[in-house]
Amino acid sequence: MTGLPRGRHWEAVAAEHLEQNGLSIVARGYRCRLGELDIVCTDGHALIVVEVRARARGGPCSAVETIGPHKRRRIVQATRHLLMRNPRFAIAPIRFDVIAFDAIDTAGAQLRWIKNAFDAG
Repeated sequence: MTGLPRGRHWEAVAAEHLEQNGLSIVARGYRCRLGELDIVCTDGHALIVVEVRARARGGPCSAVETIGPHKRRRIVQATRHLLMRNPRFAIAPIRFDVIAFDAIDTAGAQLRWIKNAFDAG
């Protein structure tokens, strides 16, 4: 791991993975009073909001399972704020993805990219 704080390290790994798969990063760590968006990128004309989660082995749940209704609601609210501040994205289709890392305390940390993990509803 680099000198970055642990969460930022995994966000950087996720951003690199997204770029290697053809997505263009437009924002990282977007914050507003409503919440935070880890990574915002585009895939063609679509706007992709990516939540990054990382968990060590042996926890009570996987990284994906830590994104409950409250967290999803905050991501959607922060996305609405982003759209209000950036009208160029207002007509773009939006997708909410999750990149989850499990077993980060081992040499075999595993990345799982879940496209369209949840919706704004």
